[in-house]
Parts: sequence; structure tokens; C-alpha cells
Amino acid sequence: MVACLPCQAGGLAGTAVDVTLFPLDTIKTRLQSSKGFWASGGFRRIYGGILPAASASAPSAALFFCTYELFKVVVGYHFPHLQSPWVHMLAATAGEVAACVVRVPCEVIKQRTQTSRGLRPSQVFKAAIESEGIRGLYRGYLTTLSREIPFSFIQFPLWEYLKASWSDSQGGHPVEPWQGAVCGALAGAVAAALTTPLDVAKTRVMLAKTGDMEVKASMAGLLVMIGREEGLKGLFSGFVPRVCWIGLGGFIFLGAYEQGKHLLLTHHPTH
Repeated sequence: MVACLPCQAGGLAGTAVDVTLFPLDTIKTRLQSSKGFWASGGFRRIYGGILPAASASAPSAALFFCTYELFKVVVGYHFPHLQSPWVHMLAATAGEVAACVVRVPCEVIKQRTQTSRGLRPSQVFKAAIESEGIRGLYRGYLTTLSREIPFSFIQFPLWEYLKASWSDSQGGHPVEPWQGAVCGALAGAVAAALTTPLDVAKTRVMLAKTGDMEVKASMAGLLVMIGREEGLKGLFSGFVPRVCWIGLGGFIFLGAYEQGKHLLLTHHPTH
């Protein structure tokens, strides 16, 4: 039972965040769209696309945390002298590679629904399959990893460091779930702020039509193109809702994860 804790706790945490904070995600996506906020829907249908988001939340978060916790143990065992931040970075990278297999197709459908005018997720899915096949659902997979890995490189070592520091400040007593949540909010907000340009590039790739420049460009080339045409404002579009969304999301996500582990361990302490 204990081996399943990361999957169960991660699944609960992921669903809690994506459903609760979905409107902020929609606003962020529309701000980052090359069509502009109002042309992408403004404040209309703020919950458009929630079905694919909710359906991916539990499995992708469960995959991430199961892989993350497993790799922490494996890397720590085989490389006992490796410093903790590097262990957490490697584990987070492995977690993101696994989670994005589930997350990216749902993210493509979700974001296209968020910026369409009245299309349902099923219609967006059908259009993607007809125009590009299954490959179209994985449009932006590498771009998403290019965002998620730097994000996790910052968030998870910082989260673990903040928890360890808080624990040390109270005589080595393990942090409570609410303290882990506060650490998660701070770590998430910092990581979100620093990786906003990567998120803008990922959004543009996923929303682009077949043959658009965004599809053909590399991550670096796309960032240069956005910076040249739109300046820093374009590179950091959606900054405020992204930082708020991921800061609050970090509080809920990592707090729910810690609380989930605590509750599951309490009810199944020896299995």
C-alpha cells in the first residue's frame, strides 16, 4: 500500500488544483495567444476545456509523483554522495517525462478549446485528429518538456529546501502539511515567474495551425521571434495570472500531496 502513496496522493492533488484554479489558467492561456485576449474569448466561457483538463489531472499527477519518489530513492541509492538538490532535479525531470505522455494531448485539446469560439472539446479533438492524426495531439511535447524541466529544476529542489529549513528551525520536527503547502506556494511562484517565456512559447506551439511558423521553429527560435516582434511584454504575457495560478496551485497541489500522504499513511501504516 505504501508503494502506491505517491500515485494516490499525487492524483488527488492534481485534480484539486486543476479543477479549482481552472479560470486562472484560461485567462493565462488567452493572454498568451497570438490572437490576443479578447479575440481568444476574453472572459467568456471561462470553464471551456475543463473536461480534458480534469481527465488528465489525476493520471498525470500520479505518474509524476510515483516516478519522482521512485527516482529519489533509486538515484540516492546508486549515487549516495550526490547532493540533495541534484537528486531532486533528476527525479523531477524523470517525473515530467512520464507525466507529459498523458498531460500533453489533454493540454492541446484544453488550450484549443479555451481559445476557440464555442467549440466543444470533442470537436477540437476531432479536428486535431483529422488534420494531423495522433501526432497532432502530441504537438508541443518537446516544447512542453522544455518548459516543465526547467520549472521542476527550480520548484522541487526549492520546495524540498524550504521544507528542510523550516523543519530545522523547529528542532528537526517534520513539517506539517500546511507548512509544506506554504513552501509549495513560494517555490511554485518563483518557478512560474522565471519560466513564463517558456510557457508562452509552449502555448503558441500548441495553438498554432499546421504550417505556421510557430510549429516549425525551435524553442530558442520561437523565443527570439516573440521577443523581436512583441518585446518583453510578449515574452511575459500572462505573467500575473500564471504566477497567481501556480503559486496558489503550489499551495493546494503540494499541500494536498503532503496531506494525502499523511492521511494514507495514518490509515495504512504497515501495509
